[in-house]
Amino acid sequence: MAAQSTIRSSRLGRMAAFAGTGARVGINYLKHYGQRSIGSGVDENDLHERNAEAVYKTFSELKGGPLKLAQMLSIDHNLLPAAYAGQFAKAQYSAPPLSYPLVARTFRREMGRGPLEVFETFCESAAHGASIGQVHKATRDGRDFAVKVQYPGVAESLRSDLRIVKPIALQVIGLRERDVENYFREVETRLLEETDYTLELERSMELSRASSHLEGVSFPRYFPEYSCRRILTMEWIDGLTLDRFAKGPADQAERDRVGQALWDFYEFQIHTLQLFHADPHPGNFLVSPPGLTVLDFGCTKKIETLFYRRHFRFLDERLLGDRDALEEALVDLGILLPGDADASRARIRDLCAASIAILARPFRDGFFDFSDPSFMRSIYDLGEQNRRDDSLRGLRGQRGSPDSIYVNRAYFGLYSLLSAIGARVKTRLPAWLAT
Repeated sequence: MAAQSTIRSSRLGRMAAFAGTGARVGINYLKHYGQRSIGSGVDENDLHERNAEAVYKTFSELKGGPLKLAQMLSIDHNLLPAAYAGQFAKAQYSAPPLSYPLVARTFRREMGRGPLEVFETFCESAAHGASIGQVHKATRDGRDFAVKVQYPGVAESLRSDLRIVKPIALQVIGLRERDVENYFREVETRLLEETDYTLELERSMELSRASSHLEGVSFPRYFPEYSCRRILTMEWIDGLTLDRFAKGPADQAERDRVGQALWDFYEFQIHTLQLFHADPHPGNFLVSPPGLTVLDFGCTKKIETLFYRRHFRFLDERLLGDRDALEEALVDLGILLPGDADASRARIRDLCAASIAILARPFRDGFFDFSDPSFMRSIYDLGEQNRRDDSLRGLRGQRGSPDSIYVNRAYFGLYSLLSAIGARVKTRLPAWLAT
């Protein structure tokens, strides 16, 4: 993959890039409908593929907020048309890397020294490129390091980028801005945190220490002396990313072992610490002989006890047989609103009951087999059914808590990863629900 020698950092330059992409998408539509008008055989899927490719190309070159939003949207297959989901999924693994001179410039600006003044060796080619920064391998004093370098201008342009991208995302998903404004503010807050590598360093060390007792889970060592606001240095770890492990020859016992470590990691962080790793895509986990290594605490989420209790009350399957208790739980979480008509209340209640029946399944019996493909298929089918439901599309008002975005993302990602691995794991309800 060719390296980028420049990255647009000015607001005007980034707006021009978005405008250019809009023009290319418009031309694709004109060509498509022009061909159709003269009876030429045209493929609707091909139109979506070309448009999705144009949008992703711009997002990947701009990096930052647009690329991170693409990554988030691609996790749930029900949110996007297939062509966009396929293109945006690339953001989970790699992006065109920046050239070495830009990386060296970031070092000099942030640390006052070039990479080879800090390390004995520093690989000019990025080992991994993502939405906010890219990782280079370096050495010093006989030790290998993974050095994450933030893309220039990402933090400064993030707010304006999101304002431009927001209408595109809303149009694709089919929502009104005023109904989801709180959710976008939550996403913006988390993304801004991801650009602060000083905060990421603190969270990485804090969560690594707090979770160090978990069996089969390990963490890289972090190095504050080689880190700063836009550069983060940690121990280099060799291993397979979870997607490569899932496709590999591991036997069932190994898959179960890795899956159990992953489940225990999220169970402890969410239900005990209530501060958790909120970016569960396969590139953030490595499998090596010691077990599962957790990487990249750039995206973390702290949840308050009141929200935690209200949200995870929905794991209690007793709500399925108690209409009043279910309605009370939905009101407490702000999903049912005072002005809702009876028909809307009933539709929301039915939808939530169906969701509880599926999503709480792994917690019910103390053991769950994620290798059964019917589980994830039932989640996708429910999501697609709801996406096509016009009665839900017509609901108005800001519903639910924005805190639920990253909790739901963590569990959807966890379920997806465990299903890809084909793991069978021991599970349990939170103690306060088990009585």
